[in-house]
Amino acid sequence: MQVAVMRHLVNLLDLAVDDVQEILNRSAELKREVKSGTRRPILAGRILGQLFEKPSLRTRVSFEAAMCQLGGSGIFLSAADAGLNGRESIADVARVVTSYCDVIVLRTFSHQLIEDFAKYGQCAIVNGLSDVSHPCQALADMLTMQEAFGTVAGKRLAYVGDGNNVAVSLAEACAMLGVSFVCGAPQGYQLPQEILDDLTRRYPKAELEQTDDPRAAVQGADVVYTDVWASMGQEAEKEKRAKVFADFQVNAELMKHAGKQARFLHCLPARRGLEVTDEVMEGPACLAFEQAENRMHLAKGLFVWQLT
Repeated sequence: MQVAVMRHLVNLLDLAVDDVQEILNRSAELKREVKSGTRRPILAGRILGQLFEKPSLRTRVSFEAAMCQLGGSGIFLSAADAGLNGRESIADVARVVTSYCDVIVLRTFSHQLIEDFAKYGQCAIVNGLSDVSHPCQALADMLTMQEAFGTVAGKRLAYVGDGNNVAVSLAEACAMLGVSFVCGAPQGYQLPQEILDDLTRRYPKAELEQTDDPRAAVQGADVVYTDVWASMGQEAEKEKRAKVFADFQVNAELMKHAGKQARFLHCLPARRGLEVTDEVMEGPACLAFEQAENRMHLAKGLFVWQLT
């Protein structure tokens, strides 16, 4: 059954703040249900298609598990399977694949590919990750913070590390939901200033900062967040980045500067001994595995918002 109005999640900023809050509320509600033993087949008969250029653990499994728990089913295609390697035009692939499915999740290098699917496709589209942004991860992070603190508004999130696609989406989510955001990164690896300027124009009350001092970044933070220093496609820079980011490791000493209230988040996979230590990953402040589980609950809330 075709939805009357297709609701895409290509960029987080395409959504209204009320949409974001509705997705989070639905996700939290569905999580409470499944924890109490209830799995309503809200999306019985619906088909999820996943098209990935990049390998994945959490993204692939969380989305497919989410649709299955909601009564639907999933199909997975690699880039070669889907013909994203030039076998036919992207427009043709999008038209065909989206005619078989109710929602398509794409995990790609090129953000343009996701935009093309939204342009030419016939079903709801989800950005499962691109080199530009990672909106579903940021929404799952907000869900995790909401659980930990009761609310996200007025909290402070310190992101320590590379100003990558994860950091971009986190800054966007924080600006939308009233979370103070600071990026602690070396010069040359911070978020582009135009991104922060645009967010400030859109959300005048947003509190967005950058610093090259990791201790200053985490001061008073409710959440300290990090990601790998070298993402997929940056393997050749691994050794260089390890030296550049050496002082930005999240370890017990850095967490002390945040305070006892601080919780630790990591979108995973974690390179233990590089951006984060075992002591932090296995410590009482770490919510990284609850955060990973919430990728599935967030996907459920998103699918229900898109398809009902």
